[in-house]
This record gives sequence, C-alpha cells and structure tokens, in this order.
Amino acid sequence: MFREIRRKDRLVSADTGIEVLGRAINGVLSVIGDDGYPYGVPVNFAYKDNCIYIHCFLDGHKIDSIKKNPKVCFTVTADEEVMKEQISTNYTSVIIFGKAELFPPPANDVRKAAFAAILDKYIPGEEERTTKYAQSVEDKTNVIRINIEQMTCKQRSIR
Repeated sequence: MFREIRRKDRLVSADTGIEVLGRAINGVLSVIGDDGYPYGVPVNFAYKDNCIYIHCFLDGHKIDSIKKNPKVCFTVTADEEVMKEQISTNYTSVIIFGKAELFPPPANDVRKAAFAAILDKYIPGEEERTTKYAQSVEDKTNVIRINIEQMTCKQRSIR
C-alpha cells in the first residue's frame, strides 16, 4: 500500500522517529485540498499512543479537506544543519501517512487527552494554567487525530 523508502541507508528506527516527534516544534499537515491540489499547513502537534493530535479552529481549508478525504500526510524535520563543505545538509525527518478524524465540541475523552498532550508538550509543568486555557477555547476548537498507518524516519548526518 505504501512505498518503501528509497534511501534505506538513511532509515532509522521508529523509536528515533517518536523521539523527534516529541521534540519537534512544528509539523506540516498535508491534505488533498480544493480541486485536488495538495494543501500543506504548518501546525503545532503532539504524539501520543501512535496518533498525532492537532487542535485548530472549527472550520477552514484543512477541516473541509479532511471531511472530503481523511487520508493525510504529516511531516516533521529536525536537526537541520547546512554542511557547506559537502554542499549538503544534515537532518532527521519523520513522514507519517494515516487517516484523520475530527473531534469537534463538545468535550469528550479524546479532546481532553489531545489538549493535555499538546499543552504539556509546549508548556510543561503548568497543568492548572493550561487546563484553564483548554476550557476557555473548548467550544471554539476542533481536534484532529491522525491514526498512524505508516511512519518512516530517516537521518543524514555527515561531518
């Protein structure tokens, strides 16, 4: 169903991919957009239990696209470094394919877990403050859960 990675010499473990997902600030959510054109948008996210969680407004391009076709791609890069002498770059990348589900208001267990994971990732140790924030935006936000079907991680590191 999914293509094999071409550069097998750069393939690294899923554990490395999960570690990168834990520390990467942004990822790019790609959907099949209007008129079949791809649409990629940078988002904040959290990884938990083999899923990616994203929160966003109740409507918009990505929400409309997911409603039409839930198949998505999610990409994260880290450890980017230009290697001028080699005319190349070092990097670690994670590419995920999966199906997105929408969880609009009202509150439910998935939404609560998603907000907790996202807020703990970006603002750790401030549960009281982040819980209040999550409650204040509860009726204004959607949660997207990407159920991961395939994840590949590759790395290039030369010196």
